[in-house]
Amino acid sequence: MNKHVFDKSKLPSRHVSVGPARAPHRSYYYAMGMTSEEIAQPFIGVATCWNEAAPCNISLNRQAQSVKIGVKSAAGTPREFTTITVTDGIAMGHEGMRSSLASREAIADTVELTMRGHCYDAIVGLAGCDKSLPGMMMAMVRLNTPSVFIYGGSILPGRLNGKDVTVQDVFEAVGQHQAGNLSTSDLEKLEAVACPSAGACGGQFTANTMACVSEAIGLALPNSSGAPAPYESRDQYAIASGEAVMNLLEKNIRARDIVTMKSLENAARVVACTGGSTNAGLHLPAIAHEAGLEFHLDDVCEIFRDTPYFVDLKPGGQYVAKDLYEVGGVPVVMKELRKAGLMHEDCMTATGRSMGEELDLIEREADGRVIYPVEVPITKTGGVVGLKGNLAPEGAIVKVAGISPQHQIFTGPARVFECEEDAFEAVKRREYKEGEVLVIRNEGPSGGPGMREMLATTAALSGQGMGKKVALITDGRFSGATRGFCVGHVGPEAAHGGPIALIEAGDVITINAISGTLSVALSGDELSQRKTDWKGPRETLYASGALWKYAQLVGATYKGAVTHPGAKVERHVYFDL
Repeated sequence: MNKHVFDKSKLPSRHVSVGPARAPHRSYYYAMGMTSEEIAQPFIGVATCWNEAAPCNISLNRQAQSVKIGVKSAAGTPREFTTITVTDGIAMGHEGMRSSLASREAIADTVELTMRGHCYDAIVGLAGCDKSLPGMMMAMVRLNTPSVFIYGGSILPGRLNGKDVTVQDVFEAVGQHQAGNLSTSDLEKLEAVACPSAGACGGQFTANTMACVSEAIGLALPNSSGAPAPYESRDQYAIASGEAVMNLLEKNIRARDIVTMKSLENAARVVACTGGSTNAGLHLPAIAHEAGLEFHLDDVCEIFRDTPYFVDLKPGGQYVAKDLYEVGGVPVVMKELRKAGLMHEDCMTATGRSMGEELDLIEREADGRVIYPVEVPITKTGGVVGLKGNLAPEGAIVKVAGISPQHQIFTGPARVFECEEDAFEAVKRREYKEGEVLVIRNEGPSGGPGMREMLATTAALSGQGMGKKVALITDGRFSGATRGFCVGHVGPEAAHGGPIALIEAGDVITINAISGTLSVALSGDELSQRKTDWKGPRETLYASGALWKYAQLVGATYKGAVTHPGAKVERHVYFDL
């Protein structure tokens, strides 16, 4: 790598390192063992979400050291810092899940504050679990510095009785155990082997979906998201990411040069064709918001509608992230999309080259097992579908990957629950009937607060063998690991008086993923009368603290559930101050 001498007179770090007035600041740097040469170089934030909460984040600390080697080799001075994460696998199925989505904003905010406070010139961000990926990318776009994202990598699959298993199997095994179809001893055997290493969940759940997004949107180096966390090869990607950010700084290529409307569309394509998590419908609008772009749930779903689904990943399919990596990863997927004319090739990437130039370098082809050729997809439309109708005027989203077309239309009477716990208890006791639509409300971003995921309930239904025999709708979210006909993100949410707040037991609800509609058999007049009679939002226990603050600030789900006005109204860009 060529050593480059940077002129700091226009970089943010000049405020803390250049000129006689900054002698006190420099004394702190000397206290940390920095040399005058290092102080004279650009300061690069190396941000990780390392913690001991879960396997997703446990290897980020090691990988950050490799990023720093890359930054140093290219004449930069790395400064490592950490931020929080709330890991959904641990937070799932109890009050802790309320912290999950709010943590995305906290991650973006704390990375922003750290970068601003210390005047770092660029950022390499490492993230391992669901919300930390979009949170880190949101901070990059908000700050609009030269930025490279790197995923911590996925967990290796466990093995039991000659088959690969994941944490999704454990959640579903809980349902089988409750139904009396699995012994406690067998459940304990499964839980002991399902997660054998560091790394995030291996299926195409939210972490891997957003990891694929990081490459498709251009913020991550090609193929960097695929290698499992324990692989030493991840460290090579980390070194390369450190070198890459210095190249971007030299060329003044910033996050918003990379994240554009076209690159957001590329990212949505990759989510659709891999049968990715419905949570992308929340995170892509939030990332767009940081760039001042309006890319809402409708826009995401519009792209999902005409994108073929051709990558066979769990939970709808059979394979995990490691298998995708071994057949060429996201670049091969994007190469297939390009064959169908579904990629914008003129988008800039973290390499400093365009997406088209990057794809020209890819020699591998679809293997036909994990990645099908785009001409013969698993299904002709995406694995995720947007819905709208009188029950969801602001939209909703459903994952249909792995669901046959005849099961994509469902009509049934409503069984209404005021929160997830009530629904889970009823499912556990089998207090529901085949053919019903289970409605879980008051779980939106504001009303929850925190827009919890409903994996425990859906996994219990699957474990009872009822995943295809009932449908479920909520103003909350579903885990990327959810299977079955489950509609999330119903907006407006119940706390804002959306139609989901007005549903009564027995109302007939129709979900049609083929036509993209979600409706209740009530006239406009009936809905209006119920709105007039509505008693207002359910009170929560959260009357103070971070979740209260989040509930006050959070906006509509279809816009990404964001908590500040975004780039459209900003009066300065951090990098230019």
